[in-house]
Amino acid sequence: MMQTPSLDSRGRLGATRRPCILVVDDYPDTLDVWTLSLGAAGFDVVTAIDGLEAVTTAQALVPDLIVLDLGLPGRSGYEVAAILRETPATSHIPLIAATGFSHKAQLERARRVGFDVIMIKPCDPVDLIAHISRLIADTTSRQRASN
Repeated sequence: MMQTPSLDSRGRLGATRRPCILVVDDYPDTLDVWTLSLGAAGFDVVTAIDGLEAVTTAQALVPDLIVLDLGLPGRSGYEVAAILRETPATSHIPLIAATGFSHKAQLERARRVGFDVIMIKPCDPVDLIAHISRLIADTTSRQRASN
């Protein structure tokens, strides 16, 4: 089970906790599969089904990482990523695009708005978990170095 060290009120390393992943997709079956896979890998998973819910959930929860579809109702994944990158409380959260889009211009746009990793669906759960683990470890290392 992967756990992330947390800081107590004095900024000292304290108990560990399971990293929280926000998964956003408008297909319930996709959410179910990823929730099961990521939960089994040691992550706490919260889901959202559209772009509007993604923004409000991310801002309220401030998860450790977000897996985000690009083609969402309400607000596209591109719009969600741009909002999160512009908001100080969420600008640091690693973003993974998991999308059926595969046109070069769509993928370049995803990079420009701030996605750290872009995966084309269907995504191999093992690859997704590897990317998530690496990005969370990188973020944790940066946070430790800045303290």
